[in-house]
Amino acid sequence: MALTRRQFLHRSAAVAAVFGLPQVASPSVLGAHDAIRVGVVGCGGRGNHHIDRFGAQEGVVVAAVCDPDRQRLAASAKRIQETFHNEPAQFVNVREMIDKAEIDVVAVATMQYWHALPTIWACQTGRDVYVEKPLGHFIREGQAMVRAARKYNRLVQIGTQARSTRSAIDTIRHIQEGHLGEIQYLTAYANKPRTSIGKRDTPLPIPDSVDYDLWCGPADNGPIYRDRLQYDCSFTWDKGDGESCNQGVHEIDVARWLLNEPELPRRVLSIGGRFVFDDAGDVPNTQIIYYDFPSRPVLYEVHNLRAAKGSNAVPNFRGSQTDVCAHCADGYAFVRSGQVFDNQGQQIQTFGGGEDHFENFIRAVRSGRREELNADVFEGHRSTAVTHLGNISYRVGRLASQAEVREQIAGVALLEEMFDRLVTHLKAHEIDVDAPTITLGQWLDVDMQNECFQNHDQANALVAGSYRAPYLLPDEV
Repeated sequence: MALTRRQFLHRSAAVAAVFGLPQVASPSVLGAHDAIRVGVVGCGGRGNHHIDRFGAQEGVVVAAVCDPDRQRLAASAKRIQETFHNEPAQFVNVREMIDKAEIDVVAVATMQYWHALPTIWACQTGRDVYVEKPLGHFIREGQAMVRAARKYNRLVQIGTQARSTRSAIDTIRHIQEGHLGEIQYLTAYANKPRTSIGKRDTPLPIPDSVDYDLWCGPADNGPIYRDRLQYDCSFTWDKGDGESCNQGVHEIDVARWLLNEPELPRRVLSIGGRFVFDDAGDVPNTQIIYYDFPSRPVLYEVHNLRAAKGSNAVPNFRGSQTDVCAHCADGYAFVRSGQVFDNQGQQIQTFGGGEDHFENFIRAVRSGRREELNADVFEGHRSTAVTHLGNISYRVGRLASQAEVREQIAGVALLEEMFDRLVTHLKAHEIDVDAPTITLGQWLDVDMQNECFQNHDQANALVAGSYRAPYLLPDEV
């Protein structure tokens, strides 16, 4: 009896998994009338968004869901049954889902430390992938994901939705056509107030519904001393990368897109700290990063605290909370929101509307044409890598006073101005900036060709990352 495409793929994957053989990829392209069967990995808030966006499309079925938390898994399966009237296969182990489920596409909506392995495994078994941002937890992961997509000729789209947003598309075109004159530099920023993740004296009890080993996967599986298990791991280095990466991938991606910048920055410096909160978090909640790109400087600012001590106000940049501001000779523009101003601050143009990022991905899957993707994995990798570079500068830094910081950044006018804003913000929270309370990162020179740092072993160890057996990143995909 002849095997169907799906039967062939899954038999091949199962055999390969047992015997350690290379996975078999299929070059087949789904036709316009074939149902596309999606397997969603991760059943949190973002995963349920994937379920809703994919499930609502004509000719798309969410056929499988996976999560190491059986309670969340059951809730998402019920959501699919009630909303879309089909019963998805349920898996606790993502490797089992990829090997056994009747699916054409894998949608990865886990935390970033679990992005790389499902993406690579999916490519190896002939599936296309929609993976959330940031692309990976380490730069080496992004490199491996790009190699897998190319080697197995798979479509991999990263969830940087601005690439499909009409407001950003039209604003970028407006600027690139020269309507605001020459681009001078960009300021990207995320002013998103966060709360403390808490600090416990005893380890957090893990619910019986959670397979903790699978939940941790390639990351550390030691005890947790924060108040909540799930999303708050974004704010610890072992599993997260802080706001400058988590949110920053969106803004840095827009900046690279606007500048048409294919390269990494030549050097990078990060300054900041985790202020006010006495909790289990170790990533900065206040941070500035200077990216010295070949084309133009890009500045990045993170403010996770309120505007001032005792205030409920949100920090802003020229009245905007989260965006990319393009500073041009004849005006400025907030790229993602589509607002354009002259140099006197008068709004002169507004762009709006958008395209659905998930629909863009499905159209590309049907055509099999990588060039139809609005956010190919390579662009996602480069944008994510940029944010990691900034964080690594911070992580190899030291505590310093404002005077020491100013000595290190003297002569870099844009960085001095950005640091002035940081100091003003810290003083509003009654932080003693004259004491060594600020983490001063190191100026790091980037090896742009090899996507690492020049002559800095400590920083390059963070580029490579570390993995917990048996959840190891393959040396060859």
